[in-house]
Amino acid sequence: MVAIPIALMVAVVVIDVLAPPHIHLGPLLVAAPAITASFAGPRLTGLIAVLAVAAQAIIAVLRDPDELFSANHQAQIAALVLVGSSLVIFCVLRERRADELSQVRYVSETAQRVVLRPLPKQIGALGVASLYLAAEAEAQIGGDLYAAVRTGSGTRLIIGDVRGKGMTAVGDAALLLGAFRAAAHRQATLVELVTYLDGSVCWGLAEPGETDQTGETFITAAILDIPDQGGVVHMIDCGHPPPVVLRNGRATTIEAYQPAPPLGLGELARPRYQIDAFKFEAGDLLLLYTDGVLEARDSTGVFYPLTERITGWTESNPDAFLRHLRRDLLDHVGGRLGDDAVMIAIERHPYPGDGERD
Repeated sequence: MVAIPIALMVAVVVIDVLAPPHIHLGPLLVAAPAITASFAGPRLTGLIAVLAVAAQAIIAVLRDPDELFSANHQAQIAALVLVGSSLVIFCVLRERRADELSQVRYVSETAQRVVLRPLPKQIGALGVASLYLAAEAEAQIGGDLYAAVRTGSGTRLIIGDVRGKGMTAVGDAALLLGAFRAAAHRQATLVELVTYLDGSVCWGLAEPGETDQTGETFITAAILDIPDQGGVVHMIDCGHPPPVVLRNGRATTIEAYQPAPPLGLGELARPRYQIDAFKFEAGDLLLLYTDGVLEARDSTGVFYPLTERITGWTESNPDAFLRHLRRDLLDHVGGRLGDDAVMIAIERHPYPGDGERD
């Protein structure tokens, strides 16, 4: 890349010296440091700017030594010095901004990793794969969340999405995840657990400094209880996108019979939680996801048709399924999502005692 501005300066000097006296190509030398600034730092840009000034002086000397001090060449040299200095300052500011942005991204990603602990590959009778896709919008990390907790007879999972972005959303997600991890193995029923989570979120949002957000900040979530035995999942959907079950290549969306309002609105809506149950047998794949998947659009504005695109998938490997889904989703949007997205694929393995029960 450095050869490009150097070759440009050499070409300008040679052509200007050989050209008729009324043709002046010296002003084109300003392009050399400008090109360099597009890919290099301040030091290399400054060096090329100095060489451009030297090239202008060489042109003047080779044409006529007395022209070096003429008003025309002095003005061109002054212009090169001014432009070169401006480009060096620009490069310094650009590098400083890039360093600051890199640090902010690092802090944001670290905060996200602390909140979203990776799910283990095996949880009881479940094979699990999880994937977090960032929208890559500088520091605009989202409030997507997920967690899993073992109970005495099965596994409880939560997946959710906080309204909003940034560190406030991450804080709200951490609040809910902390409450879930602390209570999921202690609450006797799913209704009691969700009631406790809604109360925790309402209490957290009502803390000093958060009162102005009452009714405006909420968390959509789906809380699932998957027993080790039985082949049935119990779920309470709090305004979250419905899960999808893949069985023998057929995708079935599990719509809640009576969805509850998002968490954090309990004091306003006073919901009565309804538990939905659906089959989830050995060999099935259960897909949980956030709205970043459904709201992904292609260049023409068409939303991602999730169930249509995964219909026909017959493998039961969660990792392979998520790799396939990730590629297909990114192909649909042209490589970059407009919002963060979380996807969790769960496979139910046969559990000792299932055959005896049948």
